[in-house]
Amino acid sequence: MEVERVQALASGGLNELPSKFIRPAHERPENSKPLEGVTVPVISLSQPLDVLVKEVSEACSQWGFFLVTDHGLSPELNKRLQEVGQEFFALPQKEKEAYANDPSTGKFEGYGTKMTKNLEEKVEWVDYFFHLTSPPSKVNHDIWPKHPPSYREVNEEYSKEILRITGELLKLLSEGLGLDKKALATPLGDQEIELEMKINMYPPCPQPHLALGVEPHTDMSALTLLVPNEVPGLQVWKDGNWVAVDYLPNALFVHVGDQIEVLSNGKYKSVLHRSVVNKDSTRMSWAVFCAPPHEAMIGPLPELVNEQNPAKYSTKTFAEYRHRKFNKLPQ
Repeated sequence: MEVERVQALASGGLNELPSKFIRPAHERPENSKPLEGVTVPVISLSQPLDVLVKEVSEACSQWGFFLVTDHGLSPELNKRLQEVGQEFFALPQKEKEAYANDPSTGKFEGYGTKMTKNLEEKVEWVDYFFHLTSPPSKVNHDIWPKHPPSYREVNEEYSKEILRITGELLKLLSEGLGLDKKALATPLGDQEIELEMKINMYPPCPQPHLALGVEPHTDMSALTLLVPNEVPGLQVWKDGNWVAVDYLPNALFVHVGDQIEVLSNGKYKSVLHRSVVNKDSTRMSWAVFCAPPHEAMIGPLPELVNEQNPAKYSTKTFAEYRHRKFNKLPQ
């Protein structure tokens, strides 16, 4: 099936957006501007443990989002990750199409562009590349880009670093709940936790005030760890307003996802966020979704539930959760 790619559309010298990209009035960036003068939490991982537990716990409870610095991920690796992703998207269209996915048949990994199911539904101004990077038993290297040749090596190295940082963050979040440091990692599969890399590519948009790169949503993951290029665009929802997230070189953007909200019985909040686009510049981001294996049973941790604090969420497999979220069914 022929899919219209946003990058190809943008490079064709478009002056006006096709109607399928024009959001309803209340969703348009021009009518829902972010708050001025508000900044998101920035947390250095080099601080003493008690300070870290407090800061991370507060950020997850109040925002569901924070930036981390001093995380040990080298700026050089971050740079190489971005270079190999940019090189893939710079390939001729025909070469990229060899990696095309087809979510309608359950083939989610590969090169993709979200399509509409009906005439009313709007689409997002983004192309993407999606693949698992961990655990090794679930990784299909056949779908990974062969060009540039260093893509695999760089992404495998990056995946190890993200696994390490995810482990550190889950310990801090567990201790912030007053629990053992393995309390969150264990139900999420521990060493079997799945890492899913999604490279988002938002080309220059002729009418950015009318479109969205990604519509408002929460992530179904446990945590999402993201690095962007230098073009800002991410906005998070806080107390009834959008807040723009500024670019901070070499910081990691950490989103609390739905599974951590469920496990914490609502103490930590899954952050509603969206991405806006730019008239002159390409925005790109590298998001790693840290998610439990499909068969994992996820519900509020028993230690957090009692007569005063009943369970706010039902317990179900992650596969069932995904199915309901994808099909917009109640959880």
